Amino acid sequence: MRIEAVRGDITEQDVDAIVNAANSSLMGGGGVDGAIHRAAGPQLLEECMELRRTDLPDGLPVGQAVPTAGYALRAPWVIHTVGPNRHRGETDPALLAACFTSSLDVADAVGARTVAFPAVSAGVYGWDPAEVARVAVDAVRGWTGDVELVRFVLFDDAVLAAFTRALDAP
Repeated sequence: MRIEAVRGDITEQDVDAIVNAANSSLMGGGGVDGAIHRAAGPQLLEECMELRRTDLPDGLPVGQAVPTAGYALRAPWVIHTVGPNRHRGETDPALLAACFTSSLDVADAVGARTVAFPAVSAGVYGWDPAEVARVAVDAVRGWTGDVELVRFVLFDDAVLAAFTRALDAP
């Protein structure tokens, strides 16, 4: 598997699936979540509402992932995952790693071979970007499946630098 890090807008990635750093309600929000919902269009929210009515009445648990269609996005799939919130005491790196591995499991299950990830939990959820980068890169490197490309799409130079350092580490 090829792993790369770029600075950019995850909603504009030409990949099979983009990962949404969602909240457990799946109803959109700020940051990456809000940007993906806006770019995908109202059908994404409708599908998320249906998931809440049926399969996920209590919301999506931290560390798990679920797919939806991409609608108006270039990517045909959006994989929603809920990162741990450090401000709520969710500090276990294994929970954060599960976001990446469960998203890759879902990508594999839907046939996605190229996947773009944001820096899950590095924003408003309070995790240090360098720690997110180390956990994310280690999780992706340790995962086995048929995904051919993982692209970390980062929103600023500092976060990109943290991911570049993690990728350069042995």
